[in-house]
Amino acid sequence: MERTLDPNQKAFEINLDNSIYGTFAEIGAGQEVARYFFRAGGAAGTIAKSMSAYDMTVSDDIYGRSGRYVSQERLETMLKYEFNQLDERLTSKRGEDSRFFAFADTVAAKSYKSTSECHGWMGVRFQHEVGSEPSEIIIHVRMLDQVNLQQQEALGILGTNLLYSCYRFRDDRVTFVKSLMDNITTDRIQIDTIQVSGPGFSHQDHRLWPLELVKRGYTDSVLFGTSGRVLSAKDTLYKKNILISRGSYRPPTHFNLDMLAKGQKAFCEKLEEGERESLLILPEISMSKLKERGQVISEDFLARIDLLNKLGYMCFVSSFATYGELSFYLNTYTNKRVAFVMGYYNLQEVFNHEKYENRPGGIFGGIGALFGHRTDVFVYPAMSDDGKQVLTSKDADVIKDIKPLINYLSHIKRIEDIKDYDRNHFSIWSRVVLKMIQNKEEGWESMVPDIVAKAVKEECLFDYPCDLDEE
Repeated sequence: MERTLDPNQKAFEINLDNSIYGTFAEIGAGQEVARYFFRAGGAAGTIAKSMSAYDMTVSDDIYGRSGRYVSQERLETMLKYEFNQLDERLTSKRGEDSRFFAFADTVAAKSYKSTSECHGWMGVRFQHEVGSEPSEIIIHVRMLDQVNLQQQEALGILGTNLLYSCYRFRDDRVTFVKSLMDNITTDRIQIDTIQVSGPGFSHQDHRLWPLELVKRGYTDSVLFGTSGRVLSAKDTLYKKNILISRGSYRPPTHFNLDMLAKGQKAFCEKLEEGERESLLILPEISMSKLKERGQVISEDFLARIDLLNKLGYMCFVSSFATYGELSFYLNTYTNKRVAFVMGYYNLQEVFNHEKYENRPGGIFGGIGALFGHRTDVFVYPAMSDDGKQVLTSKDADVIKDIKPLINYLSHIKRIEDIKDYDRNHFSIWSRVVLKMIQNKEEGWESMVPDIVAKAVKEECLFDYPCDLDEE
């Protein structure tokens, strides 16, 4: 079993590599990353310059004016400026032997004057080979320690891990992401965003990196925009009314899309006209059960994200086990309303008391977390097994003591049934469609949008037996 190096050992190993040379620019929590390299010994072989620019006027004079000093935009400016300056000054002298890098971070650490969130942006712009165009990796972190010195220490460890991994694990996404948290825990730091770009990562799909964060529990979720680009949940969800629908989307079916469309229509009827413009529609896929079974395959999630993007939707991937956990998370990022649209059987699951037996607060804590002060639930009906009755929220098969709770939430219109449902979609089940795809049975194409059927066949998604087409 390979031994995990501590940050001092990592810094020393980098210092001994004469081909690695660069700059550290750190704002907000001291020179914590550079300090590891100075203390390790041999730093003269690695560090061309180390600096801080805490004063805003000084910082603006170096990097230009900025609307927000702790932001991705500011970090990218720092990385570009520092790398370009290093390249201009030293290429003629040592460009034939060195792989240059610029490390930067800008953070809002714990302060006795402030109670705001402690977070920051950290990144490296580096040459993976001598003379190559620079590649870049950027992460966003939330610092959870309650003492400033502890936050500084955690940032120093994380930054050292990041720089080390750029030069040792760049070709191995799984090991790279795993090593970021060497000698540190998620009780101290959470990495909620990771972005890679440039020739050093050209052979990898950049979207797999943030999925690895969720898979490993380094963050609770990741949000993909309609173009597949990773978005900041904090910025994207801020001041938005959110309609969310949990599902496997493996693959997205006509039922999934109709539920989203009818849920959107129902939610809009409850919003004031000016509020409808801020409505965000989010299909959500949970890794929770698959993580428990050890069956998370990042490429499979990527296929689902691709298909939702082709259909014009964003995609939210999370590790939340319950609707209540997901609702609580969303409500921390928006001061507007949140609504869930779910199928009849999902509603039964939400009110199944057995699901809450091992959870703090039991069923009432879970239901309270789901509905909170401003969350609504829209229920897409189902057909009874005998095909004679359309099942709505009032028909939910739950223990009799829970029935009054559903009735009450329906009475105050926190639970509402979708009226303009499509009976043709009642028989569409994602797991059945998936099995038909894998067995190459006829008829599944009619259960999904044309663009989905085309992609499944052409890209051999979800174990579609493409090899049979070649025979």
